[in-house]
Amino acid sequence: MKRPELLAPAGDMECLETAVHFGADAVYIGGPLLQLRADNVGFDREGIAEAVKYAHEHGVKLYVTVNCFAKNEEIDAAGEYAKYLHSVGVDAIIVSDIGLIAAIREAEPELEIHVSTQANCQNFSSAKVYWNMGAKRVVLGREMTLDEIIEFRKRIPEEMEIEAFVHGAMCMAYSGRCMISSYLVNRSGNRGGCAQPCRWNYHLVEMKRPNEFFQVEEDEKGTAILSSHDMCAVTFLDKLEAAGISSYKIEGRMKTPFYVATAVNAYRHAIDGDVPMEVIERELDSISHRPYSSAFYFGEMKMSHGNSGAYIQKCTFVGKVLDWKDGFVTIEQRNNFKPGDELEVIAPESIGEKFTVTAIFDEEGNEREDARLIKQILRLPCPIKLQKGDLLRKRIEE
Repeated sequence: MKRPELLAPAGDMECLETAVHFGADAVYIGGPLLQLRADNVGFDREGIAEAVKYAHEHGVKLYVTVNCFAKNEEIDAAGEYAKYLHSVGVDAIIVSDIGLIAAIREAEPELEIHVSTQANCQNFSSAKVYWNMGAKRVVLGREMTLDEIIEFRKRIPEEMEIEAFVHGAMCMAYSGRCMISSYLVNRSGNRGGCAQPCRWNYHLVEMKRPNEFFQVEEDEKGTAILSSHDMCAVTFLDKLEAAGISSYKIEGRMKTPFYVATAVNAYRHAIDGDVPMEVIERELDSISHRPYSSAFYFGEMKMSHGNSGAYIQKCTFVGKVLDWKDGFVTIEQRNNFKPGDELEVIAPESIGEKFTVTAIFDEEGNEREDARLIKQILRLPCPIKLQKGDLLRKRIEE
């Protein structure tokens, strides 16, 4: 059987290049129309064409999200947009609105359609409706259990693909169908503008004691009481594959290249089965995340940490590799480090390796006491042979 696709997020060209470098089979991005994220993580039309070209040159597919729920005036524009996306070679679009699916299918019948998780497809009957409308793939609602997915797979067309989220943030409402952000700051989560108020810290106030604020917390770091745990399915990918999943999706179009690199690299090795699971879990624990859980795949959510929704961050991203030659690595600096620091490597060929910084040189060959200028080009002695696009991090907490 063909192994499931590893599908990575990209909010900009650097993240797309990072996802490709670390082994994604496909990448999903947002464009200028109806993407369910803020505008600063979307590609313009020329950027989409560039992204398609880059992905295809590296044997990777590119999908574009068109997953907002459309307003009247946006339906007509969607047809022309679909024609453009097909003309530049986009492999598929991810759509949630049933009216948009119909309009896009009519305007550009050759463009492959994937039904977004925002469509809340959780039963075989809905999937068959989407299939009859021309959709090739459905992205499952994140509430589904493995047993439900197995039954779902049995009762949909054999050629229909199933995509499921395996890693990243989970909306405590239903995947964007939430009005808290609209109510508090007039930014709609259903239109890509969510301010994520569920992740803010809240206090409890007793009605007759208006000036006394009681923080709702689980530990010394406090908690975002309305915020869910992050999903992490890396330890049971085999069960998802056996249930019929054909694409493993990592959440995070608003994440950094450091996050994308670490998550994609970890899942690539997990799928390939060439690295011990404890190493992979340590990698995923290195990126900023809320406590992990198994989501709802086993019914009741299984937590890997306590109940606090506070973020955990154990490493900082210190540099992007530009070149390695004769025992020296050239990097673009991203965060402060100094001689004596131990740096860990994020690379497809050398997961979990590390080295100690013995010296730092700038482009003119001058030795530096530390690396504190953002995006400065630096050279370091490095015994590990690295490739352009690899990353370096510094551990701040074990």
